[in-house]
Amino acid sequence: MLGVTDPYTLNIAYRPADALYPAATRVIGAAHELDELHNRVSLATRAALEALEPVARGEFTGAPDAYEPVRSAVRHIEQLTSRQNRAYGHLTEVIFAYRRLLAEANAAQPSHAESRGQSRGDDWAVAGERGLDALRAVEAGELRFHRSAVYGYAYLSDGHGQHPDPSVWPSTVQRLVAEGLLEQDTSESLYRPGQLLSLTALGQAALRDARTTQPRVFAALSRSDAPANHAAIGDGPPAPAPARARETPSKPSRSR
Repeated sequence: MLGVTDPYTLNIAYRPADALYPAATRVIGAAHELDELHNRVSLATRAALEALEPVARGEFTGAPDAYEPVRSAVRHIEQLTSRQNRAYGHLTEVIFAYRRLLAEANAAQPSHAESRGQSRGDDWAVAGERGLDALRAVEAGELRFHRSAVYGYAYLSDGHGQHPDPSVWPSTVQRLVAEGLLEQDTSESLYRPGQLLSLTALGQAALRDARTTQPRVFAALSRSDAPANHAAIGDGPPAPAPARARETPSKPSRSR
């Protein structure tokens, strides 16, 4: 429902300054409270079953105080289940608040069409070959995006649990995800095993364009060098013919 397999990792995708961080932390706290109460109800129920066994065997004398352990166990379970119901309602409320903030944050982000072609503060992340290197690393398979549960920094790993080679920056991956070139599997935990990255149709097209454009560039460069190379080996265009000397018309001889 929230895109994570472990609810206790819900806030590690955000920094403490993000608005979603305290909302996610409240979800974690409410889930933890409900789990604790569920465990206490289970323990109280087992204790009640032990208290009921002598009654089931008919070993009670019928005196009023003989049934006190049973009444005490039932009262304890009632109190715990009442608290458990309130904890479940609280968890539902904080999940609703978290999802509302998440929807608002997603709506505030620019669309892919708006983000492309505009100057951004993270243009350095895709400068040069960095974007293509990231796309190639994802195409190779098993590239995962992680965030440290202790320190909060982001990092990448390949299928062998090592940093990809050539190096790919997490900021580059985040930029490509924002532009729709990469997809990040948010159903997996950022902490372990990490969120798997894959190429979108747009990312696959970008790789195809890069592979078809580069050979053309190399071919154009070699053609641009051709005249200089030919001239160097004497295979250039023929030299212009020397200009012909002007002829001076002869004067007619005077007849005597």
